Amino acid sequence: MEPISHSRAAQVAYQDLLRMHLDEAAAEIVGSVEERRRNGRTYLYDRFRIGTEMKSRYLGEDSPELRDRLARAADLKAASKERKTRMSRLARVLRAEGMIGTDRETGSLLLAFARAGVFRLGGTLIGTAAYALYQGELGVRFDSDELAQTGDIDFASFERLSVALGDRVEEEPGDILRAMKFDAVPGVFDQQIWKWRQSGGEALVEFLTPAFGDEGVKPLPALGVSAQALHYLNFLIAEPIHALALYRSGVLVQIPRPERFAIHKLIVASRRQGGPDQAKARKDRAQAEYLIRILADDRPDDLAEAYEHARTQGPRWRERIDSSLDRLPAIRDLLEQIS
Repeated sequence: MEPISHSRAAQVAYQDLLRMHLDEAAAEIVGSVEERRRNGRTYLYDRFRIGTEMKSRYLGEDSPELRDRLARAADLKAASKERKTRMSRLARVLRAEGMIGTDRETGSLLLAFARAGVFRLGGTLIGTAAYALYQGELGVRFDSDELAQTGDIDFASFERLSVALGDRVEEEPGDILRAMKFDAVPGVFDQQIWKWRQSGGEALVEFLTPAFGDEGVKPLPALGVSAQALHYLNFLIAEPIHALALYRSGVLVQIPRPERFAIHKLIVASRRQGGPDQAKARKDRAQAEYLIRILADDRPDDLAEAYEHARTQGPRWRERIDSSLDRLPAIRDLLEQIS
């Protein structure tokens, strides 16, 4: 399908609404900003007192944009009521302009996870649920076939980051999921829980983490869950971006960069072999193809960088990418043209 752009009004409304959600998050600071340095990176915390005890709340990795917002926190807090009114109006504009909203079940789950701090603490929404949100990030229209849901909602985070942050979600995802009628699905061999299935439904929520070695189950202490480790996932969730799920006045989440998502789909499509996985592989390739066509025009440098980076990771990476591109010769030509 040839990509069709959203109107200029829709693209501006989306960027304004995203900015306001980031402003709203910065306005929640109650204490002073504290820096912590780990492995060459600087992380920022809201340090405040409750009674006689000092508490720290993780705010995000240091960046000029976050610093600027935190410096304006008092003004942002004062403008919160007016900003929330404008956020509601912008969400209505986006719906009127044809941006497809998140379904009620997914939207309520993302909102609960956002309020608990899942995304603030490094959780990244991946899979088709994340793919649907590129309509706002890239300013393109998706039709109903493009956004066909599998029922799966996947989240990923780095184990090392989760350990290093020294903070924890305000409500554990497992408790949220049980309240929303999801049942834990214990692992076959070790009974560890990293996925939940909706009672009487097909929705499945999974937590994943990059594998640096075996693809076992690892803890994510900041999120209060365990996660299935998978190879190639470190490439997908490195340097994630903020995005909005269009539910109520919008839900601020974190998703992979679109160029990394596209290349990662080429990789995972070649890992799926036989049976039901064949349909998933076709969907992976279709999503990769659609994004690559858009990015080759709008963000060729970002796409070329992600493609070249993946190919430098070793022969297995190149084999998997090439296996998918053998089925997508036009996409191979596009990638070779920009590289």
